[in-house]
Amino acid sequence: MVKFDFETYQNIEINDYNLDKVLDVFLDDNKLAGWYQLDNSNLDDITSTANYIKDNCDVFLVIGIGGSYLGPQAIIEALSPYFKQNNPEIIFCGNNLSSDYLDDLIKYIKDKDIMINIISKSGTTLEPVISFEYLLDYMEDKYGKGNFNRRVIVTTDSKNSPLMAMAEANHYKSFVIPTNIGGRFSVLTPAGLLPMAVADIDIEKLFDGANAAKCNLDDCYYYTVLRHLMYKKGKLIESFNVYEPKLYYFAEWIKQLFAESQGKQSKGLLPVSTVNTRDLHSIGQYYQDGPKILFETTLFNRSKEDIYISKYSKTLNQINHIAMQSVALAHQHAGVPTTVIELDQINENNLGYLIFFFEMSAMLGSYLLGVRYYDQPGVNAYKTIIQEKIKPML
Repeated sequence: MVKFDFETYQNIEINDYNLDKVLDVFLDDNKLAGWYQLDNSNLDDITSTANYIKDNCDVFLVIGIGGSYLGPQAIIEALSPYFKQNNPEIIFCGNNLSSDYLDDLIKYIKDKDIMINIISKSGTTLEPVISFEYLLDYMEDKYGKGNFNRRVIVTTDSKNSPLMAMAEANHYKSFVIPTNIGGRFSVLTPAGLLPMAVADIDIEKLFDGANAAKCNLDDCYYYTVLRHLMYKKGKLIESFNVYEPKLYYFAEWIKQLFAESQGKQSKGLLPVSTVNTRDLHSIGQYYQDGPKILFETTLFNRSKEDIYISKYSKTLNQINHIAMQSVALAHQHAGVPTTVIELDQINENNLGYLIFFFEMSAMLGSYLLGVRYYDQPGVNAYKTIIQEKIKPML
């Protein structure tokens, strides 16, 4: 269960937050509505492929950047024990241009059986493409030419991606990211579902949670309008705070979702994140006493482990909850309002609910700002420059 507290730690009143008309406009444009449909028709194929991967490698390399990896990494990190390694081990790579990283990766997998999954909607994004091509050369040396085709999986657009043409030519297994779903909204497509299935996550329950959120949009509407009012009142930053370290990558996924959807035309809130209580001892001073340019959205979960701390006659989960309440109250008194989103536990249903909740808010809030939620021209600006400087040899 996911509960929302919009009132305790802030005093903004919202009387009319009906966004049905915005939703109708969105749904009328079918080319943009793919993620909203929550299509789970290919779960059997994803599950069988995941089982094949688990039976045939020690390390599963997931190559992608931005929306092509943040979603699945967020869910896998959230649902995995802190000190247990998945079998096969899942490594997310292709999200940087560090030669040290790639060299160390090759050394690490030298004596391990590997499979790779490149995820790229366009099939041309520089960072994952470089890593993919380098790893293909490595696999040819390791397994022999023509002997590793079943160790490569391509997840991309079916129409315009050169990766799909490569997959067809080399008989790689392939999955499609639908044309009407952007990368940062692709966590509930094969882009996110296949790595999660390899990690033994119940992907059907993710859809159950997402569908529950789709059937209950009131909280999403309220949150969307609240963010917009904060922005109109001069707030420039929204801090997403988590009190469970394993939710760190979930906050990273939220950051990308809002930043790329709404940060356009000199508009939009800057999303940042903290892992508390750790970060209270680094930037907490700024949040409390710095310029009043931010507000906070806190994700708190009730831990499944209830460790009793005898000195305080309380469980550690109770102390963590008191810390969250104390921070929100102190910040509220200092002019930094907080919305609290509380999970009764971290599981597939609740995370699926939040995935759809935040995707809807990102889309609806973009309409309120008057920007297109589905493109990212600022990212393309740097891509154009770098491609001119490093044109590949033909």
